[in-house]
Amino acid sequence: MSPSSSPALISPERLRSDLYELSETGQPPLVISVLASLVERVIVRNERVGVGGECRRTRFESSTDRVLDISVRCFLERIFRYARVAPYVYVVAYVYMDRLSHFNPHFRISSANVHRLLITAIMVASKFLEDLNYRNSYFAEVGGLSTEEMNSLEIDFLFMMRFKLHVNVSVFESYCMHLEREVSIGGGYQIERTLRFMCAGETNSPPSSNKHKQIRRPFNQQLAARVL
Repeated sequence: MSPSSSPALISPERLRSDLYELSETGQPPLVISVLASLVERVIVRNERVGVGGECRRTRFESSTDRVLDISVRCFLERIFRYARVAPYVYVVAYVYMDRLSHFNPHFRISSANVHRLLITAIMVASKFLEDLNYRNSYFAEVGGLSTEEMNSLEIDFLFMMRFKLHVNVSVFESYCMHLEREVSIGGGYQIERTLRFMCAGETNSPPSSNKHKQIRRPFNQQLAARVL
């Protein structure tokens, strides 16, 4: 790391403008850092309080020996690196996760289910919003799953969501503002380059094959406005 490297500050304005731009340098969108922070705090809160006996085990829970040894942020960056979904897809995936928790009050996001939940929510959001997508088998490889597991998780996710996938403009805006408040309250997020270096080891293993890949169109702001 260069001695002159300095933390980059995320402001609410930068976060908002970044949602409608796909970096030509390949840098992960800023929303990933903020979303990762929110999700990790939810996990800490849930695991501190405990889920109690009423928690219903789902297909999203991984056995202890299968929980991925990778942080939420690095996992999201891995998804971005290999799936290249548009930044606004992460916001809609966040809406889906919140909606799913509302529909299933005994379901709690935890370290045992967060990776499977994230890859499924992002895949479903990408399918709903974008015209061209990767196949389930490709998302499965990105998320460290088998195709059969990915297919089953998608079905379970849709039923737990009651198939309510549409996100209107006002709902999308409210979640964007929530993310912006998260940045404002925290005084701006510091993106340390050392963290990116640490994540590199966890995110540099690509899916084994490109045979599952479908052609994706370049990010289009007008398309984002139309579908949302």
